Amino acid sequence: MNKSNTNLTFLGNPLKVVGKALTEGAKCPSFKLTATDMQDLTESLIADKTAIILSVPSLDTPVCSAEIKRFNSEASALNNTVILTVSEDLPFAQKRWCGNEGTAAVTTASDYKYRTFGESFGTWLPDMGLLARAVFVVDQSGMIRHVEYVTELSKEPDYAAALNAARNCQG
Repeated sequence: MNKSNTNLTFLGNPLKVVGKALTEGAKCPSFKLTATDMQDLTESLIADKTAIILSVPSLDTPVCSAEIKRFNSEASALNNTVILTVSEDLPFAQKRWCGNEGTAAVTTASDYKYRTFGESFGTWLPDMGLLARAVFVVDQSGMIRHVEYVTELSKEPDYAAALNAARNCQG
């Protein structure tokens, strides 16, 4: 499992990533995103909960779609857990996608407006204007308990590792 945001690729081509890689045991960075209702969404969403935070390039791609649907299907087995998916997609597109796909157990939010999430979480791909694929599990106290920077942007994350980390945060 890749815990570093270096040597990331898309279809084998190296990607420039901006932002320092997060590490397990560190405090989850603060964030300010835009929800599908155009309201600000902050880390208060995950306060006192376990959180699985997904950084994805775009909901409208097959790999991102499969990833979000998988986490959505696993959500009911996780107690007191928020699954937050962040992309650069506009909130209108996120709302449309979620409505069409029936992914009500996953919260989506956009970094299009403030553009600070990507750098804070080490997933900003400036040459593409997108976020790298990564998964972060944060416990109820706000500590990062699992990090995966998916080495190849066109590949899915290690679902089992993320889900096990989330279950372990639940006690």
